[in-house]
Amino acid sequence: MAIITAPGTVRVHLNGLKRDDSGRNGCHGGREKNGPRVGVGSSQHSRHETFEQPPMYVAVMTYVGYGIVTLFGYFRDFLRAVRIEKCNIAQEREDQKDFTPLYQDFENFYTRNLYMRVRDNWNRPICSLPGPVFDLMERVSDDYNWTFRFTGRTIHDVINMGSYNYLGFAENNPDFLKTVADHLQKYGAGVCSTRQEIGNLRMHEELEQLVADFLGVESSMTFGMGFATNSMNIPALVGKGCLILSDELNHTSLILGARLSGATIRVFKHNNMLSLEKMLKEAVCSGQPRTHRPWKKILIMVEGIYSMEGSVVQLPEILALKKKYKAYLYLDEAHSIGAVGATGRGVTELFNVNPADVDVMMGTFTKSFGAAGGYIAGRKELVDYLRGHSHSAVYASAMSPAITEQIIRAMKCIMGKDGSTEGIRRIRQLSENTRYFRSRLKELGFIIYGSDESPVVPLLLYMPGKVVAFAREMLARKIGVVVVGFPATPITEARARFCVSAAHTRDMLDQVLHHLDEVGDGLCLKFSRRVFSSRPEL
Repeated sequence: MAIITAPGTVRVHLNGLKRDDSGRNGCHGGREKNGPRVGVGSSQHSRHETFEQPPMYVAVMTYVGYGIVTLFGYFRDFLRAVRIEKCNIAQEREDQKDFTPLYQDFENFYTRNLYMRVRDNWNRPICSLPGPVFDLMERVSDDYNWTFRFTGRTIHDVINMGSYNYLGFAENNPDFLKTVADHLQKYGAGVCSTRQEIGNLRMHEELEQLVADFLGVESSMTFGMGFATNSMNIPALVGKGCLILSDELNHTSLILGARLSGATIRVFKHNNMLSLEKMLKEAVCSGQPRTHRPWKKILIMVEGIYSMEGSVVQLPEILALKKKYKAYLYLDEAHSIGAVGATGRGVTELFNVNPADVDVMMGTFTKSFGAAGGYIAGRKELVDYLRGHSHSAVYASAMSPAITEQIIRAMKCIMGKDGSTEGIRRIRQLSENTRYFRSRLKELGFIIYGSDESPVVPLLLYMPGKVVAFAREMLARKIGVVVVGFPATPITEARARFCVSAAHTRDMLDQVLHHLDEVGDGLCLKFSRRVFSSRPEL
């Protein structure tokens, strides 16, 4: 509906999102002052990011490696078919052979023949606090990773380079956690009801006001699960007849939410403003397919920090395009809130832009705040709309009181409302650790991706065999790392993903770098052809 707010101004409300313009999707008669054309690398706000390409032989050997394991996979399937090798995979019962199969044999080829042989590098059970160091339960397999058994031995003091504990709030200091323990004792572990029924506690409303104040927006709403914050709220904002422009490297939760919405989805190249502007122009000029009617809404979906690339969104350029073409912007700050910006307020602070220019601000409490859940923030009309239309708000159980208090405690610490400077110290320490770790990896000759400000540090391994060897060798040196490969990454860009924390000491980082240097030499992982030095030129 449209509400007249001032002479000559029409404020359009569309499912909680609103804009001040007299046209739709940028179709208006007047001209705007847009300044210089927005393109890749055209903004003074752009951050230094590296995406170095490896030598050609690395890509060739990566494809050869996947080809070899694929051939062996088919050979092993043949051995299973003739019952020479035992088949451990899930199969149809003999009396159900004529039914539509539950287990697609070809679709499970990758899982049973590639992933199964190396899955000892994932799902490792820890048995301590996931702080800067943790303890790991040792397990072994007697059947090539189809099953595991525990040895009863614990691997102590493994340096944790994989958890999203950016500010070190995943801690068990009794002085810090006293209020959390008090709330757990007073309210219990769960609410057992939705916010709309009898699960709305005073602390939930306190947290939402605190989040709004922290972000500098009118209102906010919290949810008990970070993944559902995206997947269940996007369908409430857009639907059939709407267009979503999604970065090609967006998180699965954003992709799922977009698909559930029923809106048309188009994907633009990662952080490529020329690709985005081309799609915006086409959307505005051509409208919907076949009918050419204007799109009801155009929603741009991006992340603050991309969790697999370590790259930072080009927010000023995207905001310029959003205003130029009268689109909406959905910003996922799961990895950037608390982790970047002088006071931890995310990419809006990093680029010094007005948070009110972002239509929908989303973030999670699972990383920088050492808790669980997520939030949606923005205009009050947006939040009020979602309270009645979001599936995650209407049907999901309210956030646990202890988790809520943990988030409040961490956020007050970051904002300095606890009367200390501990929060700002952690933010500065994270920034210092991030720059140090990234610069040293470059000096050692590794190829790493992302922005210098990003605590997510992908180290490229490329070849499938080296991914497995790297993870096992690092664990043998009591360093816990996360390795990622196809299909989570492009087939030629398997990597190890390090997450730097404010809780890491310089000695810990130096120890990790020392072992990386040795493992990098042993496995021939130093593919960079650039020369880096942290020492200024004389």
